[in-house]
Amino acid sequence: MKIIFAQGNPGAKYIHTRHNIGFLVLDAMGEKLDASWRDIDTYKGRIATVIVDGEKVLLVKPLSYYNDTGLVARALVDYYKLDVTKDFLVIHDDLALPFGTIRVRKTGSDAGNNGIKSLNSHLGTEYTRIRVGIWTAQRNLVDDMNFVLDTFPKDEFDTLNKDIIPYTISLIEKFIGGTLEASSVTV
Repeated sequence: MKIIFAQGNPGAKYIHTRHNIGFLVLDAMGEKLDASWRDIDTYKGRIATVIVDGEKVLLVKPLSYYNDTGLVARALVDYYKLDVTKDFLVIHDDLALPFGTIRVRKTGSDAGNNGIKSLNSHLGTEYTRIRVGIWTAQRNLVDDMNFVLDTFPKDEFDTLNKDIIPYTISLIEKFIGGTLEASSVTV
C-alpha cells in the first residue's frame, strides 16, 4: 500500500492557489482514475482509495491547513503501519524552484517550507517528495505569503494543466511501481 500525500489548504478560496499545486495534481490523478473522494474526520483528510497496477493507493488531501499536515500524515502512517521510506510520497510547491521545474528527492530538510517542517517533525526526513516549482518574476513584487496564496495566472494555469500536472502524475506512477529516482527536470 502507498500513500500519495498532497500539501495544500482546504476550502474554495485556496483551490487554484500556488500553495495548492499538490491538491491540483491529486485532483487530476483522481479524475484520471475515476476516484471517489471522502472526508474522513478520523484522519482530518479528504481521501480517495484507488488501485494502480494492483497496488492499493490512498490519495490524501489533508483538511488541516498547510502548516499542520504532519499530524494527518502521522495518523495515516500509524494506522496502516507503513514504512515512510518506501510507502509515503509528498507533492508540494517549492518557492525556490522556477515555475515548471519538478524535483524528486528521497530525503531532505524543510528548506523553509512550513508544511514540510510539520511533516518532518512527525515523520522524520526520510520520505520521498516531489517538489513543484512555482517561482516566477512576479515573486519579486510581493511577499512569500501573498505569492503562494495567489491564484495562478491563466498562462501558468494552462501550462500547469498541459505539462506540469501530467508529468507529475507520471512520477507518482513510477513511485507506486517502485521505479522513481531522484531527478530534476523543467517541463
